[in-house]
Amino acid sequence: MSEMFDAVDALVASRAPLPPAEERKRLRVAHGLTLDDVAGALKVRRATVSAWESPKKPTEPRGPEREAYARLLKQLAELYPAPVPATFTAAAAPAEARPLSTGEASEAAAMTATENTQTPVPAPVAAAPAAAPRPASTTRSTSTSRRPGARKAAPAGTPAGGTDPRFENGPLAVVDVDDDGKVLAYCTGGLVLDVPAKSLPSLVDWTLKEAKLGAPKLSGPGKDADPLLVLTEAALERYGLPATLTEEERIAGRIPEGHKVIKQLTRAQWQLTKRGFGPWARIYRPAQGSERACVQLCIPSWNALDTRHWGAAGQLAPAELARLLGVYASRVMTPRGSTAVTGLELMTALHPATRASEPDATGKRHSEHNPGSLGKDPVDCAPCEAPDGHPLLKDLPRFHVRGPAEKLFEEAYDWARPMTDAECTLRHLVGIDVNMAFAAGANGLNVGLGAPTHVTNPVFDPKLPGSWLVDLSHVDLSRVKVGKEWVELDGSLLPSPFTPKGERPEGPAWYATPTVAYAVELGYEVRPLEAWVRRENGRYLDGWYNRLRDAYLATMADLGVDADLSPEDFLTAMDGYKSRDPELAIVVSAIKATVKGGLGKLRERPRGEGWRPGEPWRALSRPTWRPDIRAAVISRTRINLHRKIVKHAAFTGQYPIAILSDCVVYAANGPSPLDFLPYREGKPLPGGFKLGVNPGLVKHEGTQDVLWGEEVRERFNAPELNLARYIKDGTVTDADNGE
Repeated sequence: MSEMFDAVDALVASRAPLPPAEERKRLRVAHGLTLDDVAGALKVRRATVSAWESPKKPTEPRGPEREAYARLLKQLAELYPAPVPATFTAAAAPAEARPLSTGEASEAAAMTATENTQTPVPAPVAAAPAAAPRPASTTRSTSTSRRPGARKAAPAGTPAGGTDPRFENGPLAVVDVDDDGKVLAYCTGGLVLDVPAKSLPSLVDWTLKEAKLGAPKLSGPGKDADPLLVLTEAALERYGLPATLTEEERIAGRIPEGHKVIKQLTRAQWQLTKRGFGPWARIYRPAQGSERACVQLCIPSWNALDTRHWGAAGQLAPAELARLLGVYASRVMTPRGSTAVTGLELMTALHPATRASEPDATGKRHSEHNPGSLGKDPVDCAPCEAPDGHPLLKDLPRFHVRGPAEKLFEEAYDWARPMTDAECTLRHLVGIDVNMAFAAGANGLNVGLGAPTHVTNPVFDPKLPGSWLVDLSHVDLSRVKVGKEWVELDGSLLPSPFTPKGERPEGPAWYATPTVAYAVELGYEVRPLEAWVRRENGRYLDGWYNRLRDAYLATMADLGVDADLSPEDFLTAMDGYKSRDPELAIVVSAIKATVKGGLGKLRERPRGEGWRPGEPWRALSRPTWRPDIRAAVISRTRINLHRKIVKHAAFTGQYPIAILSDCVVYAANGPSPLDFLPYREGKPLPGGFKLGVNPGLVKHEGTQDVLWGEEVRERFNAPELNLARYIKDGTVTDADNGE
């Protein structure tokens, strides 16, 4: 009978009741436990615990793990009781009586904690990602809080020990108007503030004087981040702004200078930057000493949040949008414009152009150059680095086309080849994609900080950043060095590492330092004819890479994809990871776009404004207009990929069929990357492709049938159609034109 009772007890324990996923996370964070802490105690993987807490589709533990997990949560619940929801006023019916509007639901979410609660509580609208624990507090929020005693949770990425008291309400707020006509500011962590401002100038005043919004500087000599206000369509209407831009205004990127709201700002002695009042407007007064007087506006309905990078973020409810942008702001930085603009601004925020000097004889400090930065003044690029139309090229004949010996052309791969007979007998085409490839290319890269110096017949120095005119046509991929050993390969099945199209160079051409260094690595001598080198140099992008890498990895971990997963578990975790929390998936997309866009801004081209070839354009006035740095990163990224391809070919005899930027397609007998990547007892080929979430490692991009590849190439009569462009979902809408 006792055995029967034990069996019954075990059966009951195996179905031990568990609180909702949001409550599970709240209890863990309240006690300062990490996912790893819980996983270690229960002897499960970190990703398993993360999945138990997923706010969208939580998984349920079973067996002894469930009993232990339930016991843990029960004890934590005794230490940290769930807050009692605040009561509604007479004007608002209870939730049971009628459905809440979006605004009311968000407001109710912000009211879920009371004065006596000792632990910050995430808003139930969308659970905030796990952040470093911070000490419990009973301090009330500001007097402008939507409800007395409304509390906020620490946003993702908040350092242990609390935030800067000047910015205690977070980096940003989404301003909306509820059904009763009240203006509300939805902050990170679920806090909702009453906004008393009746006009846009007074909204700016309120933001700077009362809202306690903003973020501390990222670097010692840097500046604090200005507060960001995101205006919904209802808020735009309240403050006299159009809900959408006309076609003319959209093209101009701003509303007219004579608009009544701009006149209001002018009368209140507020100024706009040169880009005017557009989707990302900056409203400021000249700084008085160290006092900030600047507010950034983001207007989603004016297309401030590009759907290519921010997905459906602009359509989210205010509280959800505040959460999404808050995660990005805390992990990357407060957005300063598009993801491209923010990527560039992050470089400067981490390496400000100037710093305060040591005190002089009178004790006064002065502004001086900050070592390791690009300085405050722009420098001219080398003529070979200048894009077409640059003032350095104004004396060229009008329709002159510069060849490889005149123009540095370091770009990402766009290469493909016909399949061999042997490859056609295989069943699948499998695409793998390098995670954060360009970020990884920037990591540890030595780049020029100052102006270039021209040298003739130089001895190549792989440690010296610059552009080199050298003939690499003698490099034969059929016989190259891999490490210290010479290996024989089928060079006809490999792209050249020296050109984006994979074509073997035919004579002297300009290359960035990493490309020339790779020719030496492959075992070949190089003799540059001339070069533009930068003797002042450093690893300018290291801090930028580290911050974006950490932001990416932290957000992917919140989505259940950890850096320490086995190859099989990694592929499983990546399957459908975006659906676990679509908002955090948008943050991942934005982080990736910040990398690519920021690097692209280093060589920003003219953007209309009546520009003509040979004339300077606005971007040239920035010290961060540095096409040489962009070229070096792209060069290193392409070389990193080629090195892995050669290593893989030398070890397995397998060659890529197509490459597009950071995606490589191989023919294989099975549909998984594990069907052709040479793992041995879970260990990857040293120096080859490795599955994982870290930048530089690879993930599964997509799989199609070999017959699909042959069919689309035949359909478009294009034997070298780049299948890497379509491997993800197999949809081919038009012939590949290389664009």
